[in-house]
Amino acid sequence: MKLKKEFIIHMDGDQQMMVDTSAKFSGLLRSNKTAAEIVEMLKTDTTEEKIVAAMQKKYDVPEATLKADVHKIIETLRSVGALEK
Repeated sequence: MKLKKEFIIHMDGDQQMMVDTSAKFSGLLRSNKTAAEIVEMLKTDTTEEKIVAAMQKKYDVPEATLKADVHKIIETLRSVGALEK
């Protein structure tokens, strides 16, 4: 899975904003710094498991919590059409 090229990403302090330039999704996605790290990983082809593993190395958070949080962010991105299959 990978972030579609049509989504432009901009960091504004600790907040990330994403805009769909294809006009299929009309809106703005805003996310915190941690979610922005996940989006950065999605700029290259990856899996949910690889993202969780990378986050585990960086943060001292229970695996179950990381899995749930990463899954929620990925599902949000899928729901707006931001991810390639």
